[in-house]
Amino acid sequence: MPQIEDRVTFIYVEHALINRQDGAITVSDSRGIVRIPAAILGVLFLGPGTDITHRAVELLGDTGTSMIWVGEHGVRQYAHGRSLARTTRFLEKQAMLVTNTRQRVAVARQMYKMRFPDEDVSDLTMQQLRAHEGARVRRVYREMAKKYQVKWDKREYDPDNYSGSDPINQALSAANVALYGVVHSVICALGLCPGLGFVHTGHDLSFVYDIADLYKAELTIPVAFQVVAEHKDGDDIGRMSRLKVRDEFSDGKLLGRIVKDLQTLLSVEDEEQISFEPLSLWDDKRGTVPYGINYSER
Repeated sequence: MPQIEDRVTFIYVEHALINRQDGAITVSDSRGIVRIPAAILGVLFLGPGTDITHRAVELLGDTGTSMIWVGEHGVRQYAHGRSLARTTRFLEKQAMLVTNTRQRVAVARQMYKMRFPDEDVSDLTMQQLRAHEGARVRRVYREMAKKYQVKWDKREYDPDNYSGSDPINQALSAANVALYGVVHSVICALGLCPGLGFVHTGHDLSFVYDIADLYKAELTIPVAFQVVAEHKDGDDIGRMSRLKVRDEFSDGKLLGRIVKDLQTLLSVEDEEQISFEPLSLWDDKRGTVPYGINYSER
């Protein structure tokens, strides 16, 4: 079984038929057939118009390849299959950190440190960190409004009345949703829980929002202001924003960056995400004991 560093990060497929031939999957469309060894794949993104056979899914599951059903070019995440992680150590580490107040604050500080690399946030409380972040985001909004000559008042988002917002708020909402989809895909592929957030809490996507916030100031906010500056009010600002963000994602660099940032935040080594651990039974004194043994005989 190839190690994680030997695998292709991901392959995106749309408008094609995916089947299986021996130890490889085949991707067929009007241009012909491509044969891909399943064991070299990290994540298979299934885009619109994709059909996949049961035998292909069986092979991908056996080789530990994650499958994620997404929108065009991975912009939205709809569902996912089994993650790359065949061990729960990554998930257990997340749960351990988020349920210990001191360690949870430490991870939250590390998240803010990624956004404030030149500042010492080691002694700041959560309240102070939120204030710093609020000031930073407001500053970014003002800078982008000045750069692109876009009228800016404040961030307003009503999920029940998207069309009621002004163009820049519509663009920000659409761009952020696209970012959430990509982050959600990576979190699920690594076997982490999207709902166990460190800064955000109480929502099934709390951790997704945590991680997405690391990239908004350099990615979705500039994209939103640029789209509004370049298109008229009559254009579909939401669609234009999604397409622009999709183009920013197309080189795949963000996916690798998200993985590295998650490993840094949770102090998880590269190989832990796909290590193949034997099934064990939990023991309150010894931690774990072997599975498949009749303990009544001992």
